[in-house]
Amino acid sequence: MKRTSVSSLMAMVVGACCPPKASTTATTTPVATAPVKPDAPAAQVIGPMRDMADKREVHLKNVRQLTFGGDNAEAYWSFAGDQLILQSNRPPYSCDQIMTMPARYGAEAKLVSTGKGRTTCSYFLKGDKEIVYSSTHEKGDACPQPPDMSQGYVWGLFDYDIFKANADGSNIRRLTSEPGYDGEATVCAKDGSIIFTSTRNGDLDLYRMDADGKNVVQLTHAPGYDGGAFFSPDCSKIVWRASRPTGDALVDYQRLLKQNMVRPTKLELFVANADGTDTRQITYLGVAAFGPFFHPSGKRIVFSTNYPNPRGREFDIWAIGVDGSNLERITWADGFDGFPMFSPDGKTLAFSSNRRDVVPGPKMERTSEGSSAGQAGADGKPTELYRATGTLAGATDTNVFLAD
Repeated sequence: MKRTSVSSLMAMVVGACCPPKASTTATTTPVATAPVKPDAPAAQVIGPMRDMADKREVHLKNVRQLTFGGDNAEAYWSFAGDQLILQSNRPPYSCDQIMTMPARYGAEAKLVSTGKGRTTCSYFLKGDKEIVYSSTHEKGDACPQPPDMSQGYVWGLFDYDIFKANADGSNIRRLTSEPGYDGEATVCAKDGSIIFTSTRNGDLDLYRMDADGKNVVQLTHAPGYDGGAFFSPDCSKIVWRASRPTGDALVDYQRLLKQNMVRPTKLELFVANADGTDTRQITYLGVAAFGPFFHPSGKRIVFSTNYPNPRGREFDIWAIGVDGSNLERITWADGFDGFPMFSPDGKTLAFSSNRRDVVPGPKMERTSEGSSAGQAGADGKPTELYRATGTLAGATDTNVFLAD
């Protein structure tokens, strides 16, 4: 059974528009609205860890769930390989905030962004003492208004800036101040430089800058959306997703861009040298391909796509050679599997998924006013509980998983 709509799946692809409000059926330990100490207590885990690998996922074992409730995505490793940084809209937040957590079963995430505005695309800086992420909090405390879908399915390009902070969220500093969209920042393991996407030149292009925000260099120049870039392990290469519209599609792209929107119907994968030279397209799938990340060998790339159905709801993790050869499907669970990232030692894969480890929960009764007395299971329908925590599971939750 597929549990997430096309629109909410695609919203998670980029983090560029407010997703649906996290299901209030998912009751987790409330997260503070200000950074808390790194030694915050772990969430109570009731049940033992369960391997949630599909029998067809022959490359994966010990698939274990780390988060329980809301939309949790883009979980990226620290350089030491002992922590993850991610974005989540779990209660009480109605749009994404940045959290960190130990990379182990039973650990709890803690807030490291401000709790205001909307955030996206976080990453540890080299040394793991600082983090970067994009946020709208300086523009206002509320979530930005989602784009008007009367023009079809589009993403909103909000007025994000990239910020740097200590790993606990303190000492926040702004790195970018150009009008428009600055987001999707990731970091080179060798020199700590940052690659990101910006509309500062009137198009969605890739840029590279030093860890202090200086020495900004534009890397891509072709019309279309260039975003979601990552460095290879030795930082000699980059991989990213891009659209290359032509004809009427280019006219539509440029029209929407002027309205701070983009239509993400077709995204392919590209690789290049780290300075943007020798650009090569490696997928020709005609669908949405995104979230690419290099295998530690540097010879293959994992990514997520709804191939072969461009309108399908099924997103899975696939692998492909850096030369575009040997396309292989990795995950098979129903719904969404995406944002794959190998740990620095190459032994563990972090990813986000709709897969669920749940047990039947109580039925919710209706109140005299005709509304549900609970937060799920209205009209006497049964609820589901996460087996590990005993907390209510939302129907469209996306959670973070690890696999060996």
